[in-house]
Amino acid sequence: MAPLTALVARAGSAILKIDRKRMQVDGKADGSPVTDADLAADRIIADGLKQLAPDIPALSEERARPLGGCPDAFFLIDPLDGTKEFVAGRDEFTVNIALVVKGTPLLGIIGAPALGLIWRGLATEGIGRGAERLAIGQGNNRAQESGPAQAIRTRRFPPAGQAWVAATSRSHADAASEAFIDARPGAVRLKLGSAVKLAKVAEGEVDVYPRLAPTSEWDIAAGHAIVTGAGGKVTDAAGRALRFGKGGDFIVPAFIAWGDPEAS
Repeated sequence: MAPLTALVARAGSAILKIDRKRMQVDGKADGSPVTDADLAADRIIADGLKQLAPDIPALSEERARPLGGCPDAFFLIDPLDGTKEFVAGRDEFTVNIALVVKGTPLLGIIGAPALGLIWRGLATEGIGRGAERLAIGQGNNRAQESGPAQAIRTRRFPPAGQAWVAATSRSHADAASEAFIDARPGAVRLKLGSAVKLAKVAEGEVDVYPRLAPTSEWDIAAGHAIVTGAGGKVTDAAGRALRFGKGGDFIVPAFIAWGDPEAS
């Protein structure tokens, strides 16, 4: 966990060094943007994982390819989640690394370099093993921890009649997710970008994050491990466990992240 955390911090530091006003922004085949910052962070992570775990395959958003034979363990990476937020000059973008074992994210790290935070967690199949938040500063031209790690936990869903908090996407709103929230009285919407939404579920500031539209596995794998590690759950729309790396397209049709594992 420690060297992977350091790797996320280094990638985040590289992103912060990119001049957003002068960087190149290109469009990918699916219409989403890719920038110099995405590619710089991806290179750092790819080189770091080759040093740390050369025998474990790694799949990145920027290097999406068939894994071949569906290995028991692989890294799933989004070197810059929330590129639209980054391009728009906002701070809600993240670096995500997950270790997926037999279809389940068991280790996850989310770094939000502009916010100076890293979240990380460990889980087994549907069982939390712990999650933490770290403050990260920039010193001596590199990222470094600026305080001890703090344990984080999800919270129980508020009783009927009390307000509850739903995370919604700042850049990717969808009608099905809005209808899910509307069907449950008392919702307070919190608009956020990137995997910060999952981190907020893990640390107990958000009760539910529904995303009932397709998203990529590398967007949520790290957050899945952190939410589970913190005591919550992430399921498909029907409440079933999500399986990663089992399809060829690395698409999650829909998911719901719950802080309270007993909620539905």
